[in-house]
Amino acid sequence: MIEIIPEPLDGERVDRVISMILGISRSAAATAVSDGLVLLDGTTVSKVSHKVATDQELRVDDSVLEPEPEIAADPSVELDLAYEDEHVLVVRKNPGQIVHPGSGHSMGTIAQGVLARFPEVRTVGDPARPGIVHRLDKGTSGVFMVARTDEAYESLVEQLRDRTVSRRYITIGWGHPKTPRGVVEAPIGRAVRDPTRMVVRDDGKKARTSYSVLATWDEPKLTLFSCVLDTGRTHQIRVHLEAIHHPVLGDARYGGGRESLGMERPALHAAELGFSHPTTGEWLEFSAPTPDDMAAVLTTLGPPSSGEVVS
Repeated sequence: MIEIIPEPLDGERVDRVISMILGISRSAAATAVSDGLVLLDGTTVSKVSHKVATDQELRVDDSVLEPEPEIAADPSVELDLAYEDEHVLVVRKNPGQIVHPGSGHSMGTIAQGVLARFPEVRTVGDPARPGIVHRLDKGTSGVFMVARTDEAYESLVEQLRDRTVSRRYITIGWGHPKTPRGVVEAPIGRAVRDPTRMVVRDDGKKARTSYSVLATWDEPKLTLFSCVLDTGRTHQIRVHLEAIHHPVLGDARYGGGRESLGMERPALHAAELGFSHPTTGEWLEFSAPTPDDMAAVLTTLGPPSSGEVVS
């Protein structure tokens, strides 16, 4: 598809322009940009916030108009809702639950459970993951948000992009850091030899994690961390803690699998979530209790050598 930007759209964001011209959702337009399928005057657009100008040539790959396959609702999926209104849901995710369908997981996901209970979500956001604003890895437990309307979806995505969403995790990492508080600021990208694995690399996307030490143990040498995401890259906390030589307990993929202490997943939990309500603007905060498997490890470790076990 090729269009010349008309004067009324001068200065508009490219994702909004694509959405208006093609009649697709803003999220689908944003995906087209991130996939490198959008060009302005022959140059690939890299940011959804890029502003267009009158008489520019907008070229969008025709594949963007191909319909996405609908996912099936699954009423067998149990949802643990921390919050629910007509605009947004906050879900407490158990370890092992999968947020949306993907390779090898066509049923039983939280997104499909949401569809069964809230069918209007089907038209919100990406058709392949309706309503899903952000996700947690299969092995990560805790709270995340789901949009029920287009208005809510756009607001929450914008808040994530503007880094105004508050996300705090707790995790158990190997070793003791040199300082009780710190910031890991290192770009993250996909590994060349294994694109499913993320690594710190100079040409990666900007990533920043702030951490503080809650408690430490000497035998084995472990630390209970509180981590705050200033950005939201794939596997960010796991990659950043590995980069500073404190890989997450139970995380064999990122150097933390030397001894599991009964953890069959990375010991990572999204403990707190805060955001502005998409329609009222009210600041909302939610939490999820430490899951049983992490709590069992902390019990096994006993009283810490320093600090206090708090979530």
